[in-house]
Amino acid sequence: MSFWDIVWFIFITFMFVAYLMILFSILGDLFRDKDTGGFAKALWVIALVFVPFLTALIYLIARGHGMAERSAQQAVEMKKAQDEYIRDVAGATPTEEIAKAKALLDSGAISQAEFDKLKTKALG
Repeated sequence: MSFWDIVWFIFITFMFVAYLMILFSILGDLFRDKDTGGFAKALWVIALVFVPFLTALIYLIARGHGMAERSAQQAVEMKKAQDEYIRDVAGATPTEEIAKAKALLDSGAISQAEFDKLKTKALG
């Protein structure tokens, strides 16, 4: 194997991986789009199977702007879901924890020293 054979192999491998990334991006976007009907999705997939390069080029030209919008919308939705999950897992806010500790103090379940300890922990 010569040096140029290795360079050619690396170039071809890079192009193949880039092509696969484009195909998977198109398929992901196609099935993420709620406005496109099932028949249209089926036609796009069939076209991608039989005429992949031309279909990918047409899809990127015709629907590229929508791809970016759908991707951004999905990122916002995922961020919102992640923030909600973190809030659920994180537990109560410091104000809620202090209120619970105060209720325990008022009921006599804990002493003033324990209340101060819980309050410091909640604020710290």
